[in-house]
Amino acid sequence: MSDGYGRKHAGQRRKYTGDFKLSVILDLRNNDLSYNEVGRKYEISHTVIMKWERIYLEEGSQALYIERRGKAKGGEGNRLGSPPKLEKKVEEDLIAENQRLRMENAYLKKLNALVQDREKSEKKTKLK
Repeated sequence: MSDGYGRKHAGQRRKYTGDFKLSVILDLRNNDLSYNEVGRKYEISHTVIMKWERIYLEEGSQALYIERRGKAKGGEGNRLGSPPKLEKKVEEDLIAENQRLRMENAYLKKLNALVQDREKSEKKTKLK
């Protein structure tokens, strides 16, 4: 994969172990380093480090040991981490709840605006 100097040949991607990924993330977090600083230190793109940290925070340290390249195994060819398909009834219920919550939010915003307008007008009448 590499030429012995840590450089990769054109078209090849490095493959990192879970232990290595974890040590990079722990170095980043324990020493308050930036993504760029850690990237230079380990000769890794800062975006790769950001991705590893997101996985570490969202799924835990064991998730860094999972190979995530290529197609997901089983299922409908979904990538790992993609949400599973919901039953039609559950999906419809969630859509309806989302619509109710949006309407409630809009109502509360309008009510808040009306209350603020009333308070402003009361302050103006008291000042006169």
